[in-house]
Amino acid sequence: MGLQVEMLRSSFERVVELSPQVTQRFYEILFARFPQAKRLFGRHSDARQEKMLADALAAVIDHLEDAPWLTATLRGLGGKHTSYGVTEEMYAWVGESLIATLAEVLDEEWTPELQSAWVGAFTAIASLMQSGAREAKAA
Repeated sequence: MGLQVEMLRSSFERVVELSPQVTQRFYEILFARFPQAKRLFGRHSDARQEKMLADALAAVIDHLEDAPWLTATLRGLGGKHTSYGVTEEMYAWVGESLIATLAEVLDEEWTPELQSAWVGAFTAIASLMQSGAREAKAA
């Protein structure tokens, strides 16, 4: 996947250090920019949803060098999200909101190199999830 593993890990650790509730801020940004996404999030409490996202992000960061794990896990996650009503266009919403959240938290520490690394990582993640979503729809 050609990811900037150390840059992604160190910046993610820094984000969590600066903003332990970063996933709460992510959802605030997501729903402010894309209010139509809010309807997809009624199954769990906000706190539970935030924890699930934090756990998923941490797991992906932990497995950046494990392509088989990433492929299987993210395709499965994409298939699961299809049943929630997630569409292809929504991945861009999430990516935009995630990058905005990271940039906001890191503030002056956010660089063009970090942005490029995170956009690349999210693009790869979204691609695997979308592949799983297409497989689930075809099944």
